[in-house]
Amino acid sequence: MNAHADTELLALLDQIVDPLIGRGLAEAGAVAEARREDGRAIVHLRLDFPAASLRDTLIGRVRALLTEHGIESQVTLDWAVRSHAAQQKLVPLPGIRNVIAVASGKGGVGKSTVAANFALALLAEGARVGMLDADIYGPSQPQMLGVPDEKPQSPDGKLAIPVRAHGLQVMSIGFLVDPEQPMIWRGPIVTQALMQLINDARWDDLDYLVVDMPPGTGDVQLTLAQRIPLAGAVIVTTPQDIATLDAKRGLQMFRRVEVPVLGIVENMALYTCPNCGRSEHVFGQGGGDSIAERYDVELLGSLPLSRSIREQADSGVPTVVAEPESEIALLYRSIARRAVARLAYGEAPDAFPSIEIAED
Repeated sequence: MNAHADTELLALLDQIVDPLIGRGLAEAGAVAEARREDGRAIVHLRLDFPAASLRDTLIGRVRALLTEHGIESQVTLDWAVRSHAAQQKLVPLPGIRNVIAVASGKGGVGKSTVAANFALALLAEGARVGMLDADIYGPSQPQMLGVPDEKPQSPDGKLAIPVRAHGLQVMSIGFLVDPEQPMIWRGPIVTQALMQLINDARWDDLDYLVVDMPPGTGDVQLTLAQRIPLAGAVIVTTPQDIATLDAKRGLQMFRRVEVPVLGIVENMALYTCPNCGRSEHVFGQGGGDSIAERYDVELLGSLPLSRSIREQADSGVPTVVAEPESEIALLYRSIARRAVARLAYGEAPDAFPSIEIAED
């Protein structure tokens, strides 16, 4: 903040409490400049998370407030993502400001699909994003991101340049092995391979590296959670009782190694028949809410059970890219924004409504 900032303007800006930030703009440190010039206010907002879809709305709120007080204004907004502390004071990885794990307590809940769309949503919001496919036994990101036949290049023979997919920087064991051959590796070898994937890649100035974690809470998952410098984790579950039970274990695992849990994503929450329009909670109802309430974490959003999500992932063009203006894509973007806003500004009590959508 400029030392000559206008105190009246700062007081007015603090009246605007964005639900993603949870407190006044000035108090949150989101005002980079607030001064007067030639009879008008010059205000520049700088957020700590990417928010392309919120820019016009937030600028409009500031301008409207200043106009109410008879102040003509010029308002701009950008963001600069900073690094956040990792667990156990682990050293940040070169070229990466923040690492976010997307995890699940069990397989079959759509974690990898959520991870791919989550990463693409952050990209769409204006961040520089990478994807590490950490599921050694079932790497799906190369297929899901439409680059199953690509190979990382290494001009210097030391560091590999991640594969580019829809604007993401991507590394996966799936680029390096025959997709039809099983990975018959024990835990220590798996961990070693994953650490090589992440450490031997030339990541190019990433705001966020999204890690698609292997499902479960066993030795491999725990070791990764202890050795990768994680800024936070997102837990994916379905409403099904057995899935939420395993999701709770995953959540507790991250807490034990002091990794902040940024929130819960409830996947396959509601199915709407495309023919009759009837909606049904196929896998139960309220599982994500119950975890969020019991463990004091945010329910970032509830995604529908949708054929289009599955088909688009299978085709290598996930929903956020295939239908960027669709209701589901916008929900993915909302989930991603809320997660990284939580990382940037901490919890905003009672600021986030529960979001759930269904296909028409």
